[in-house]
Amino acid sequence: MFKNLKNDLPASIVVFFVALPLCLGIALASGAPLFSGLIAGIIGGIVVGALSGSKIGVSGPAAGLAAIVLASIGELGGYENFLVAVVLGGIIQLVFGLLRAGIIGYYFPSSVIKGMLTGIGIIIILKQIPHFFGYDSDPEGDFSFFQIDGENTFSEIINSFNFISPGATLVAALGLGILILWDKVLVKKARIFQLVQGPLVAVAVGIIFYVLTKDSSGLGISSNHLVSVPIPEDVSSFLGQFSFPNFEVIFQPNIWITAFTIALVASLETLLCVEATDKLDPDKNVTPTNRELLAQGTGNIISGMIGGLPITQVIVRSSANIQSGGKSKMSAIIHGFLLLISVILIPRLLNMIPLSVLASVLLVVGYKLAKPSLFKKMFALGWKQFLPFTVTVIGIVFTDLLMGIGLGLMVGIVVILIKSYQNSHFLHIEDKSNGKHKIVMTLAEEVTFFNKGAILKELDQLPEDTYLTLDVRKTRYLDNDIIEILEDFSEKAKNKHIDIKLISERGTVENPDSYIQFFNLRPKSV
Repeated sequence: MFKNLKNDLPASIVVFFVALPLCLGIALASGAPLFSGLIAGIIGGIVVGALSGSKIGVSGPAAGLAAIVLASIGELGGYENFLVAVVLGGIIQLVFGLLRAGIIGYYFPSSVIKGMLTGIGIIIILKQIPHFFGYDSDPEGDFSFFQIDGENTFSEIINSFNFISPGATLVAALGLGILILWDKVLVKKARIFQLVQGPLVAVAVGIIFYVLTKDSSGLGISSNHLVSVPIPEDVSSFLGQFSFPNFEVIFQPNIWITAFTIALVASLETLLCVEATDKLDPDKNVTPTNRELLAQGTGNIISGMIGGLPITQVIVRSSANIQSGGKSKMSAIIHGFLLLISVILIPRLLNMIPLSVLASVLLVVGYKLAKPSLFKKMFALGWKQFLPFTVTVIGIVFTDLLMGIGLGLMVGIVVILIKSYQNSHFLHIEDKSNGKHKIVMTLAEEVTFFNKGAILKELDQLPEDTYLTLDVRKTRYLDNDIIEILEDFSEKAKNKHIDIKLISERGTVENPDSYIQFFNLRPKSV
């Protein structure tokens, strides 16, 4: 775990700066105490990072759960009651892991996973544009298109141009310039630029800019455009920020419904993120998904016990980790410790960081997830890949993460059904001889009820006086629906003077009396 520390330490610092505003923003969007987002980030980094089998995944509070959390706190009668559902949700995730439910993530098409990454990248860019210009009416964790205040992603961008803060915009532009210069030029010049990451320098410049201009009427940055970490006055006030679950409500049905909802959504988001981060990983590590569910469940139990938000593996932080050169789980663990140490020792320094500088960091992260070249690559792969990819991207941008993935998956399934319909059989037509058409129909390896329409259409179109050879030697699974179609066709074949030769592994049969009986006598493989 320590052999890649030279890579993991700089990466952990970048992830820390990405995670800090997101933890606070997601808590704000969830209607929860700000400190709850930091608790979830710390537990997600230290506990889940240590238990997880992922080398580059980073966990913490997720924007996808913000709407669920917001609604649940009100429905359950308070935040302490909601924490009971978080603890129970973690226990349910442990059960999922023990039942080996982690395999679910592998059933999502690659085109949908790539669409998820691209869609999240576009959302990051769109959501950070207002912050870049110093317009902060919505929290960083608000990743939905339609927002509670009646605005949407694009209207917020338009509104931001009416409230441009010169100081915030200038320091954001400086930060973005540093990041681009660092990534494209300086990192190739000397080793020092590989050890000291561009985001750290950009944040330092942002703090210095704020200190130098805070009394300026033109370039001064207002306090509502700075990071806002709770500042405890003493040990007792720090401990007073923790909340604890009210287990008196554990037998209420709504608590269990919320717990199952949290467990299902958090597990699905985690498994999709695992699949996505494994694709991004340059070392192509494979994350054990069942172990990941166990780690996430443990993290949610601990987070809920001390007042934290629900935790999932998060693609924004994970991709920032990968882009910054993280190699092992130490980067996730160290980022968790950095969050813990910073909120205890240097909250006032953190509160000098302009949000526009952090927006410039996230803009770079978003661009690397949604590069234009990826659209070109997916288009070149053909419509079967490009269509689910595009629907997923559009769905995520204009609805939310799970809805977009669901739409992309539905399109992917339709594409599979279309190709299954088309590829159920191969038809070879020979010249007419001896007064009969010679036609060979070779069935595919697997033929299911999806293929009924295509096969029935071909059989109905066979002309009279046809000699049909039906070859099932390559077929390993033949659905009973198809056998019934052949059984029904046998009577029609007699009336149209169609002779049928059935070729199988067992031999050849001319005009079989019963297809059902024939296939039932065959080995179980067919």
